[in-house]
Amino acid sequence: MTAIASTSATPSESWLTRIMEYLVELMELIGPAGAGIAIALENLFPPLPSEAILPLAGIAASLGTFTLAEALLWTTAGSLVGALILYGLGRWLGVDRLRRIAVKVPLLHPEDIDRTVAWFTRHGGKAVFFGRMVPLFRSLISIPAGVTRMPVWKFTLLTAAGSLIWNAIFVLAGFFLGESWHIVEEYAEVFQVIVIVAVVIGVATFVYLRTRSLLRQRRRSNTAATD
Repeated sequence: MTAIASTSATPSESWLTRIMEYLVELMELIGPAGAGIAIALENLFPPLPSEAILPLAGIAASLGTFTLAEALLWTTAGSLVGALILYGLGRWLGVDRLRRIAVKVPLLHPEDIDRTVAWFTRHGGKAVFFGRMVPLFRSLISIPAGVTRMPVWKFTLLTAAGSLIWNAIFVLAGFFLGESWHIVEEYAEVFQVIVIVAVVIGVATFVYLRTRSLLRQRRRSNTAATD
């Protein structure tokens, strides 16, 4: 394992660690295209951490494996390819299919899909651009863009711009900080935890309010039946 790979080593040999090592070897084997493939996979499989993959591409650039421009170009291209695949999935699902799915899912209503689509239609541009810089939502934001059939050219431009900013932060961290890039990763992990906690609170609040509403409706129905 080379100097690049040593920066990704961790005390515990988890499945994620092994995948990271394979991705590092891919970068070493085929150059910047390997970094692009790694980031495309990260978009399709969010548990792969972009904030760990991208600095390794920066370190590879600092060691002369490829140039910094190539690292930024290929990682952004990889982000775009992964996002377009999920965008295509969203277009295939469509609003009507999602409404039919919502009917079968407990606590969901077709009206929830309609409200989400209406919101995304109004704010989709900002959601796609800034969503590319938010953990978890980096990947997921592509699906509603496809569902609402955002023009492909607009989605491509916004995704490329947002991805370039996010990728540049971590690629440059690896390029300039070298093995000390973990300093930046620590801040990214804090940000990710905040996002996850916010999502959990949001989902829990939705489940609580929807469950309470259903219980009230059931009590009203029972009362009306006994009168």
